[in-house]
Amino acid sequence: MKYLLSIVIGVACHFSSIAQYPMGGRNNGEGKQSGNMNIGHFYGKFVDSKTNKPIDAVAVQLLSSVVDSATNTKKEVPVRTKITSSNGEFSFEELSVMGSYKLTASAIGYKTYSKTVKFNNKQRGEGGMANVDVDLGNIKLVEEPSDLGNVTVVATKQMFEIGIDRKVFNVDKDIVSTGQTATEVMKTIPSLSVDADGNVELRNATPQIFIDGRPTTLTLDQIPADIIDKVEIITNPSAKFDASGGTAGIINIVLKKNKRTGYNGGIRTGIDSRGRINLGGDFSYRENKINFFGSANFNQRKSLGTNNTNTNFTGHTPMSVISKSEDINPGYFAFIRGGLDYLINNRNTVSLSANFNRGNFERESTQTIDTTSTILNSIAKRYTTSAYNFRNFGGQLSYKHNFTQDGHSISADLNYNSSKNDNKSDINSLVYNTNGTQKYPTYQQKGVGEGYNKFFTIQTDYENKLTENTKFEAGLRAAIRDYKTDNLQYINDNISTGGFVISPSSSSRYKFNDQVYAAYATYSFKYKKFSYQLGLRAESSNYTGTLYTLAGVDSAQFKINYPISLFPSAFITYKLSDKEDLQLNYSRRINRPGFFRLLPTYDFSDPQNPRVGNPNLQPEFTNSFEFSYNNNYKRGANFLATVYFKHSTNLITNYIFKDIDRNTQPGHIASDSLFYTSFINANTSYTYGLELTNKIGVTTWWDLTLNLNLYNSRINANIPDQKIDNSIVTWFAKMNNNFKLGKGVSIQLSGDARSKTIIPQGGGGGRGMWGGNQTLAQGYTLPRYFDMDLAVKKDWTWKNGRSASLSVGMNNIFRVPTKTHTESSFFIQNIDRIRNPQMVRINFSYRFGKFDVSLFKRKNTKSGQGGGNDMGGDDGEG
Repeated sequence: MKYLLSIVIGVACHFSSIAQYPMGGRNNGEGKQSGNMNIGHFYGKFVDSKTNKPIDAVAVQLLSSVVDSATNTKKEVPVRTKITSSNGEFSFEELSVMGSYKLTASAIGYKTYSKTVKFNNKQRGEGGMANVDVDLGNIKLVEEPSDLGNVTVVATKQMFEIGIDRKVFNVDKDIVSTGQTATEVMKTIPSLSVDADGNVELRNATPQIFIDGRPTTLTLDQIPADIIDKVEIITNPSAKFDASGGTAGIINIVLKKNKRTGYNGGIRTGIDSRGRINLGGDFSYRENKINFFGSANFNQRKSLGTNNTNTNFTGHTPMSVISKSEDINPGYFAFIRGGLDYLINNRNTVSLSANFNRGNFERESTQTIDTTSTILNSIAKRYTTSAYNFRNFGGQLSYKHNFTQDGHSISADLNYNSSKNDNKSDINSLVYNTNGTQKYPTYQQKGVGEGYNKFFTIQTDYENKLTENTKFEAGLRAAIRDYKTDNLQYINDNISTGGFVISPSSSSRYKFNDQVYAAYATYSFKYKKFSYQLGLRAESSNYTGTLYTLAGVDSAQFKINYPISLFPSAFITYKLSDKEDLQLNYSRRINRPGFFRLLPTYDFSDPQNPRVGNPNLQPEFTNSFEFSYNNNYKRGANFLATVYFKHSTNLITNYIFKDIDRNTQPGHIASDSLFYTSFINANTSYTYGLELTNKIGVTTWWDLTLNLNLYNSRINANIPDQKIDNSIVTWFAKMNNNFKLGKGVSIQLSGDARSKTIIPQGGGGGRGMWGGNQTLAQGYTLPRYFDMDLAVKKDWTWKNGRSASLSVGMNNIFRVPTKTHTESSFFIQNIDRIRNPQMVRINFSYRFGKFDVSLFKRKNTKSGQGGGNDMGGDDGEG
């Protein structure tokens, strides 16, 4: 790994030295430069005369005087032209050092700037090169006097934007998810689907969840929807991004952050039909060298759900088990976030931010299990109460230095996340005869657990725009995670004893350490109508897991050193016209098995669903290809068509198998065998499909976004005593309607539908110790239609930056359930689930602020797409 990092650093330094050397000169054979060479270089930065903040979208021209041969008079002709980016910098290279130039600049809201500039030829000696690079410094533009008293500013961001490697959805104005969490936000995003447990799927696979471009220990249901500015979907990440995450891409949640000079803030509150409230507020201040932002949120919840399961076991003793459960999940969480950006000078910036999250989720469940067979007929009732307390802290420190050359920078980023949780549960199980008499003594279980998770990353990124059409990027990254958990289960099978004894077969204590080291490099260039980006990433990782006895002594340890793996990526774009382009891209990714999937210990914490890991699991590798057509066919409208293909080897899939009864818990009714869930590497898996997304303004008052994903998934797995070859053609559709009815009234109607689908690949989605949804070679979900959400909002706007809004919304207005079918040679199972249908919410918000008025008049040419490479973590708007 040391040699690999040395090579990357050496290559970066080499490209840097090439870019710094003056271009265009010739040697006359005597060691002197010829007299009329294009080696001049002007550079500088445009700033506001009052605030000294950079100004974007400045039109800069460098003019030179020439003699018109027809009229024999002098006239000015443009030599170079440029539009500045958000940092306000400009750079003109390969200029003749003879004569003088006229520099002009104009920006909306500012007076036109003009100045004569030239190179100091009097100081040029033989071989003298000191004056070919002229730094014009900070050029201050003066604000154009204006009166906004009679001006109404109407500027809204497009809800859907297309970047080079991502789709960007601006959700800060989304009203369906107001007062809820990030889970509900994901339901409104095209390409994404959310299951009954809140797990997010992207093209039938589970993506990585980032916040502001960085990994997080937060789950989606711990992030308030009201602080989210936009959601970026990266279906095929380039070599610049972490290669982990398996078959899916990345969902980057960008939080709100003030970009306007001045101050602004707001307060909000709401209540739902179950009497649960949400409260929140935020404040931002930006002036001179400081940008400060802070927010706080408090959310209560009461989630309701039902689960009906029908299982028929086959074999020499057929058995039918019908399970019905009702869950009530009350809870709350508080989220506090703050940060500071400090502009040291025009080329150096330091940013510091932190967030703290704390909450409590509880569960009250009643389950009825009806068992019928030729040898056993009984009815069991299971009562469960549990409480889960959690605390999360995250902090980030970053530094960025901009060199004098435009597009040349280096940055460093430290990111730390830690979480701590504790939980407890009480479970009482009663078994009755068919005549209603109690068959066995009440079976009691108690659980006590706690966990710790620390995640630390350090990363440095280097970027150099070598020429107008070429760019080189490189970076290093180290990610270290420590995880520890204790899960102790106690049994009391006879109430009369009055005591509980620990259950070794269902208790566990373990920890693991995961380290991933990476280096990447990308090279981008343009040729005529083609744009290319070629990248290569190298990663190696170490994984150490330790299982403890109940007394705290090591009982088992395994260590895995994954060798260096290479992950290439390529993006090729062809511009058909100003509105149309084609793109072909490729990337390779890896999904490494986690602790529980590797741990060969039987887990009976849920007697109905015992689990065991597989220490022989291998990493899963996926090669992904995409071919896209994008057409901005009219203002405010966009059509995107993507054909994609993903091929996975060693796909990690779970499966259910039959084995002897290994449950030794006190009070357990022994049988000759049990059904266990475990994990295995499938032979291969592939998915190919077509995704269509169309955003259009149907009328002046109706915006419509439609998304259709048609694909085929196939899993081939050799499971002991079984051969699985599961293939199915599936479609998933989503729509989002936004109606503006006038007088500040708007309506949002969103919904989705899907056909029969293989249970999705991957794990996590921001939830679950076992990794959330897992590929199931033996099952699929049944069709689901008309899962609709509706919201209505009324806005009020007054002078001096004050505004307010009132919204009313409802989830799953048609009470659509999720149904799952699973089968093997041993059993057939059908599950019918629904969560939080027809919940009504009312929310009110009030905003205030005082801004730099010139910012209202500027044209924002930056779309916030991150240039196709960077995460847009600081582009949110308060």
